[in-house]
Amino acid sequence: MYKLIAIDLDGTMLNSYGIVTENTKKVIKKTIERGTDVIIASGRPIDSIKAIAKEIGSEKYFIAGNGALIYDIQKDEIIYEKYMTKEKVLEIIKICEENSISYNVYTDKTILAKALKYNVLYYHKENLKKEESKKTNISIVDNMYEYVKNMQEEKFLKITICDENRSVFSSIIRKLREIKGIDVLDVSHMSRKTIKQGSEDIPIEYYYTEISLENVDKWDAILYLIEKLNLDKTEVMSIGDNINDKKMIENAGLGIAMQGSTPIVTEVANYITDTNNNDGVAKALEKFC
Repeated sequence: MYKLIAIDLDGTMLNSYGIVTENTKKVIKKTIERGTDVIIASGRPIDSIKAIAKEIGSEKYFIAGNGALIYDIQKDEIIYEKYMTKEKVLEIIKICEENSISYNVYTDKTILAKALKYNVLYYHKENLKKEESKKTNISIVDNMYEYVKNMQEEKFLKITICDENRSVFSSIIRKLREIKGIDVLDVSHMSRKTIKQGSEDIPIEYYYTEISLENVDKWDAILYLIEKLNLDKTEVMSIGDNINDKKMIENAGLGIAMQGSTPIVTEVANYITDTNNNDGVAKALEKFC
């Protein structure tokens, strides 16, 4: 029996519209009722995950910022954290500004953005359908460098870099890899999401990468929970679709990739389930739990 199941959100538990279907909610809740802890392991910040955890009946822990922190839901506190320094964040901002590329800074409380573009536009559209307490906190900032420089006691989870042009995107990645003490995810395919504009479906497509403190990973956060809960990694299942899920998929007792996942993830997975638009998470849980 699997005692801990870690599930990614975007591209995995959430469909292209950013929704957990009723069927997926039902299957997750049934899995929890049978004695298995189901936790979210996402790159999103705390507030964006809290509401979804409540929707699916996950009441113990979740992993945010791609493994930068673990949140104890019952105690309402962070129990594990690995943050980027302000100095490192400012160094990355400077490079992005000099190269006129889109980026967002994720703190434990909010997403800092200069405009509603790419992934932030997607989160904004999600917010329009949510009540106030369930919204992802987004702060639009004109002068990002000065804003971050003057921030007090903020905890920096990660930075995302986005661009529609692959050559521009690849160029900035090469420059960022020269910075010491950070990890730059090797994301080589386009992110594809869908938003509703009236009755019309509008695709949002862009290349992106995520930058975090060196050695921050969802699997490392899961290892902390394995020790805390006195589990063996063979008792852990993980489900994901992207490069930031690779380590947890290849190291868990059972690693599951979504159909259509980035190839490097499907190569290490034990099983490929259906897509996020066809209740792939629910189908995987029904098969193995």
